[in-house]
Amino acid sequence: MSESGVLYVVATPIGNLGDISARARETLAAASAVAAEDTRHSGRLLRELGLERPLVSLHEHNERARVAELVARLRAGESIALVSDAGTPLVSDPGYLLVAAAIEAGITVTPVPGASAAIAALSAAGLPSDRFCFEGFLPSRAAARRRRLAELAAEPRTLVLYEAPHRIAECLADLAGALGAARRACVAREITKRFETFYRGSLGELAERAKTDADLARGESVVLIEGAPPAEPSAAQLDVTLVILLRHLPPSAAAAAAASLTGVRRSDAYARAIALSRKDPATPT
Repeated sequence: MSESGVLYVVATPIGNLGDISARARETLAAASAVAAEDTRHSGRLLRELGLERPLVSLHEHNERARVAELVARLRAGESIALVSDAGTPLVSDPGYLLVAAAIEAGITVTPVPGASAAIAALSAAGLPSDRFCFEGFLPSRAAARRRRLAELAAEPRTLVLYEAPHRIAECLADLAGALGAARRACVAREITKRFETFYRGSLGELAERAKTDADLARGESVVLIEGAPPAEPSAAQLDVTLVILLRHLPPSAAAAAAASLTGVRRSDAYARAIALSRKDPATPT
């Protein structure tokens, strides 16, 4: 029985061909076949790299049907390079079903890292990048998009979204309405390409600019929004927390725990703990 091949998950440039890595090129050159989201697009990429490899289409409409065939080829010893139209496969692109099936079949899956529009945009947006939340594409229908944005309104991490050119103005308007017009944001357009542009400002400013700047709606965009500020704890929240803690702890310890849980200043929590403990003689001392 032949040894199984390897499924390589290969990142490709998102615009600038110079971003192809030496390892990615070597992997594509050696692969038995290249599983591509769009064989025409990936065929052009291979030709530009001076390569010629068999191509197999793998996109959102045929992935489920194609998986068994590709896993069988991998089991027979072929190595397959999985690519998307641009960037890293599976990141808002097809490939998850194939990767999951290959892992289930005991086949080695190896990433060949490279370009990612989300990470490239985040690195130059000027927004906090230590923690972020990648949402990919929001729902295309307005009602569903607004419901999802309402769920994300309190997210404290930087939000990273993808958006199509024909929806960018509507998306920015909905973001300003759901998250607040003052929230800092950035629209990164045509990253690594000739007309790469970073639009920075508040969501309100960017939504207004999208109404008049036709360039903002040209090309795929990454939209980044600063996270929501910490919610101010209400007096009621503090009281509920302290009442529970004061059943088991003296006021000083209860105040320290409540301050940690709610985010209020310890001195404020202690003052409130003393006031509540005076009302309840059963409080530990």
